[in-house]
Amino acid sequence: MKRILAFYDWLIPRYARKPLLAVVIMNFLCYYIPKAFEGQRNDLHMISTALDDALPRIPAFILIYVLAYVQWVVAYIVITRDSREHCCRFVSGELTSKFIAMAILLIYPTTFLRPPVEVTNFTTWVMSLIYKSDTPTNLFPSMHCVASWFCFRGSLGLKKMPKWYAWAQGFFSLLVFASVLLVKQHVWPDILGGIAVAELGILFARLFHLERLIEKLSSARSHA
Repeated sequence: MKRILAFYDWLIPRYARKPLLAVVIMNFLCYYIPKAFEGQRNDLHMISTALDDALPRIPAFILIYVLAYVQWVVAYIVITRDSREHCCRFVSGELTSKFIAMAILLIYPTTFLRPPVEVTNFTTWVMSLIYKSDTPTNLFPSMHCVASWFCFRGSLGLKKMPKWYAWAQGFFSLLVFASVLLVKQHVWPDILGGIAVAELGILFARLFHLERLIEKLSSARSHA
């Protein structure tokens, strides 16, 4: 047990625990609050383009789509471990972007016609599970793209990681962007919206010095 606790202390510094918990809570709220209203709405907008219709569905990309969750966990921990200052800047931008995204999802709900999937192998089976568990709503902006873009943006300037790490995160984020299109979970505008919302979150957090709120949260009963 002591070894487990020691590893936990090493993995996630005390100053990063409450900010990371706030990120997890905000992600759940951003996903489930708009979903809770989808059955009561008749104003869902279709923003798919001719390019989206022309793109093929490539089931193998569902593996990238699922691995994005691993990317987020690993990258967010690595980013917040770098320093308290970097952690607070990163989390303030991330939370702000998710608040903006949730507002858009509630004000301008979108949907699209997703083609049915025939289960013939492992990747199509995984895709069918995703389709069943996640209705084609909460699309603009793509939360997959918001989170993966933050993995790249937050990795820039890390002092405790080599320079190639940030570009590796950027490359994988591009694969995630491709995956949301090629498994027919999103359309092109959703990707652009995700990047724009992430950048707006970073901008607003800096303009209004929201990192100070995260600093207070990280310092509460924590002196590590």
